[in-house]
Amino acid sequence: MGNRGMEDLIPLINKLQDAFSSIGQSCNLDLPQIAVVGGQSAGKSSVLENFVGRDFLPRGSGIVTRRPLILQLINAKAEYAEFLHCKGKKFVDFEEVRQEIEAETDRLTGTNKGISSVPINLRVYSPNVLNLTLIDLPGITKVPVGDQPVDIEHQIKDMLLQFISRDSCLILAVTPANTDLANSDALKIAKEVDPPGLRTIGVITKLDLMDEGTDARDILENKLLPLRRGYIGVVNRSQKDIDGRKDIRAAMAAERKFFLSHPGYRHMAERMGTPHLQKTLNQQLTNHIRETLPALRNKLQSQLLSLEKEVEEYKNYRPDDPTRKTKALLQMVQQFAVDFEKRIEGSGDQVNTMELSGGARINRIFHERFPFELVKMEFDEKELRREISYAIKNIHGVRTGLFTPDMAFEAIVKKHILKMKEPSLKCVDLVVSELTGLIRKCTEKLGSYPRLREETERIVTTYVREREGKTKDQVLLLIDIELSYINTNHEDFIGFANAQQRNMQTNKKRAMPNQVIRRGWLTINNISIMKGGSKEYWFVLTAESLSWYKDEEEKEKKYMLPLDNLKIRDVEKGFMSTKHIFAIFNTEQRNVYKDLRQIELACDSQEDVDSWKASFLRAGVYPEKDQAENDEAGPVDTFSMDPQLERQVETIRNLVDSYIGIVNKSIRDLMPKTIMHLMINNAKDFIHSELLAYLYSSGDQTSLMEESVDQAQRRDDMLRMYHALKESLKIIGDISTTTVSVPAPPPVDDTWMQKDPSPNLQHRPAGGVPPPSRPPAVRGPTPGPPLIPTPAFGAPPIPSRPGPQPAYGSASQDPFSAPPQIPSRPARIPPGVPPGVPSRRPPAAPNRPTIIRPAESSLLD
Repeated sequence: MGNRGMEDLIPLINKLQDAFSSIGQSCNLDLPQIAVVGGQSAGKSSVLENFVGRDFLPRGSGIVTRRPLILQLINAKAEYAEFLHCKGKKFVDFEEVRQEIEAETDRLTGTNKGISSVPINLRVYSPNVLNLTLIDLPGITKVPVGDQPVDIEHQIKDMLLQFISRDSCLILAVTPANTDLANSDALKIAKEVDPPGLRTIGVITKLDLMDEGTDARDILENKLLPLRRGYIGVVNRSQKDIDGRKDIRAAMAAERKFFLSHPGYRHMAERMGTPHLQKTLNQQLTNHIRETLPALRNKLQSQLLSLEKEVEEYKNYRPDDPTRKTKALLQMVQQFAVDFEKRIEGSGDQVNTMELSGGARINRIFHERFPFELVKMEFDEKELRREISYAIKNIHGVRTGLFTPDMAFEAIVKKHILKMKEPSLKCVDLVVSELTGLIRKCTEKLGSYPRLREETERIVTTYVREREGKTKDQVLLLIDIELSYINTNHEDFIGFANAQQRNMQTNKKRAMPNQVIRRGWLTINNISIMKGGSKEYWFVLTAESLSWYKDEEEKEKKYMLPLDNLKIRDVEKGFMSTKHIFAIFNTEQRNVYKDLRQIELACDSQEDVDSWKASFLRAGVYPEKDQAENDEAGPVDTFSMDPQLERQVETIRNLVDSYIGIVNKSIRDLMPKTIMHLMINNAKDFIHSELLAYLYSSGDQTSLMEESVDQAQRRDDMLRMYHALKESLKIIGDISTTTVSVPAPPPVDDTWMQKDPSPNLQHRPAGGVPPPSRPPAVRGPTPGPPLIPTPAFGAPPIPSRPGPQPAYGSASQDPFSAPPQIPSRPARIPPGVPPGVPSRRPPAAPNRPTIIRPAESSLLD
């Protein structure tokens, strides 16, 4: 049964479905299906049972099908059925299949005639079916019966639209012939979702139950109410046949005899009946599948490309390879070394565009955080002068000195050099913290082997901690070297003579005037609520002022603040605030901006705050000295110094300022070099040359390279998905090369479906002119204005009946003779034309009713 091409095609589609079911994506792919829609008691169940060749669908009055039934017909040697919700159970008795459908329907929807859009999946294997997938949907009803919900019509329509709205769904619109076709709910809802008619196939049932003397030949020839894909007529078993257990094969034989013996259908008997409907569906499904393949292929290829990079490391995975673990260990260590070096030195691939990382963070510690920590210990002017005066007096003792003592200069300088130990050691700690985080990030790629990752992180971190101790010893040694000899002959040292001449107001070293140090967005956090609360501005910091503008175009300046007498202090972040805040204030207790004693500036992160503070330091705006240190310093002497002591204090103050600047410059230059040499470069060399040996000596290699359960599962899932995608693409290629599509029929004039349907549409009789003694037979139950029939446009020619052709070409209207061939069949005659006068129907005659002809007798009767 069926054509050979479809027999080869559908198994490939089933393989494709199975391939995607294995990766859990079957529901996401719009594989072509056939949905059967129609009114209640339209014969949908009989059509499906004829496909299967068995009685298995529930029967009864009212709405029986209350859940969609996805019916997959598979050609096989044995005959049985399987439900998706009863995995592994084979139903051989089809009476049990009917009972299971009823039980599964009631389980979800109850017994109050409710409906559900959750489908029942049924596979039927039989040697008597073609490979088709169909969806039986609940019958369309308008009036609730019994306990049915009031909105039953809308519920069913929503469910139908859910299935047939997909572009990949073919619609089988089933309409009984003994009702008015123009009022067909199935055709109406199909037209809503498929206006061009490319997905809709009309099925006319109950042709044997039409009024005597009428037929549906014009409909089946696609002339009266044309569809683009036309109509196929079928004759199902009656309720009496079903109750009498009439065999379906006998019913199909009776259907074949009916079409061959009926005078209105015998010329097209080869294009009628359930077998032809199966073959037609096969070809339509073939065409539809081929049209859907490009979209499926694109979807599969995009998923495959997204997996390529992740699967790359697993492509050559061989679990039984004895050298696999050794190779994996070498590759992991090499990859770790490369990643560590790239993160330190910087790399163009996989650049983080969201935040600083790796070497960039260490660079910021060297050139922003560390200089800021050094400047934070900047001496307070009054405190320094008091210390110098005490030193001079203590050195002179009971005598009054005539000259400025060198020992006072050295004592003050050494005291301040000693203060550099704390920020220098803090710099080492910050770099160690960054390196530890960097090692942790680099070992994330070793997550496949938890023991290896843990051991690698432990070994490298331990080595960094060892280097930390040596680096701190070297840093302290640098400070001790600076303390060991005060080089007053340094080329940058101002000397005694220049110190006496220096102006006392030059204690602040500023950058070049008008030099822009930094630009960026900052939020002023403490503007009055009446003026809008906190607001963001574009700030420009120069060597002499801080200005802010409305935006980065710098056209509308809001304010310019001179940097004289300004300092920075930290501000605690509010309870609900997400921003980090620092403040600028005037040391002389003056308002900084309007009526504000300080301006609170907010940044999104602490890193931005530290960076801005470093920029302010370059402009000569220093942080505030801690209040606790001021309190511990004790009361300041109130006595005034004599002029000679004051000159000596000023001279030593200038000398200390100059020499501390030299030491600062030297330490700021040597600290990054020391840390890079003793810690970072040594760590890189250790990872490249010694890490592997440490790993080999740390324990059993088998346990070290033991995969995690999660990683093994992830690899297996990824490889299965990857191979399933490749197999699916191969299947699509096979489908493309082994099938041929048939072009779609030309469009027809289906405007009849858009007009108000008329219930008085009449069937064309089998003869030419109605007998005068018999009134026309009306099919529809309710009267109304006649529908305007539209001639077919582009309908295919109707072939003559096969077999030997006697000389029927005469104009004889002998009722016992065989019907004439189609080309010589007389045209229909309007009611106003006498029976003896021949006439041709005009192309578009308005308001012309359909003529009913008397039935012809058959030679086979």
